[in-house]
Amino acid sequence: MTKTVTLAQGNGGEENNELISKVFYKAFNNEILAKSEDAAIIHDGELAFSTDSFTVSPLFFAGADIGKLAVCGTCNDLAMMGAKPKYLTCSVIIEEGFATRDLEKIVRSMKKELEVNGALVVSGDTKVVPRGSVDKIFINTSGIGEVIKKGISSNNITMEDLVIVNRDIGCHGAAIFVAREGIEMKSSLESDCESLYPQVKALLDANINITAMRDATRGGVSAVLNEWAKQSNICIEVEEESIPVSDEVKGICEMLGFEATALANEGTFVLAVKKEDAQRAVEILKGFENCQRATIIGKVSDTHMQRVILKSSWGTSRFLETPSGELLPRIC
Repeated sequence: MTKTVTLAQGNGGEENNELISKVFYKAFNNEILAKSEDAAIIHDGELAFSTDSFTVSPLFFAGADIGKLAVCGTCNDLAMMGAKPKYLTCSVIIEEGFATRDLEKIVRSMKKELEVNGALVVSGDTKVVPRGSVDKIFINTSGIGEVIKKGISSNNITMEDLVIVNRDIGCHGAAIFVAREGIEMKSSLESDCESLYPQVKALLDANINITAMRDATRGGVSAVLNEWAKQSNICIEVEEESIPVSDEVKGICEMLGFEATALANEGTFVLAVKKEDAQRAVEILKGFENCQRATIIGKVSDTHMQRVILKSSWGTSRFLETPSGELLPRIC
């Protein structure tokens, strides 16, 4: 552990995991928290509970803003546990001098996304702090969801599962970087920020046998797969050519030396689905506008336990590591 907190410890990768395990888990450890899921399953498995804070910069970017992000982030965490988002809290810390017009725009975005999820904000808190005490506005949302499908857990993945991604990856991280750096691009690149409950509901309604789900936010797909490999004590083998990446994201990655698998997402999730249902799950996902590139990207094996192997089309293999370092702070 470092003597002071660094930006790298908020990246969703190796340093972030160390900070959480050695500080917060050490103090708060209990049976529910130890499961390390996207949301806690409580009340005899009937409810899911999650919280998230949003500090994204800039506040407005192609495809979304901090308001939409705040609702999607918490509702998606609930959906990943097979729960329907029901009730949210909304707490905001606002810098003195923040434009009321921008605040109203952010709140309208939140309202629209709440309607997508069929959820309500039922409690909240507002603080205004002097100029310079916070960068414009920070938002925290907590949420409670009703568990529709019990037993979904990243601790239960086995060799009977295949790994699926619902769409092309890395769009949010790339879009934020472009907006932050003022890069002019003649392309349709925008954040993938989207509520995932409609997709999850379609899968559950079709009785798809889902073992685990997780939205690939900070740390991207590589962080999710490595967490799963450790939590379920498995090896995950991924076909590199199967991972869907848009040309725009590939261009950003090549220009800046990023790995698409490490870029943050806000409407992309990874699923572990039983082999017999995997192809049907892909076809259901493809019924959604932004999921035309949904695909099976890998399988579970016992080759190298607790590791993720990336296999190239040339027949070579390498370990896909958990992201480390300060990739892109304030991404969400």
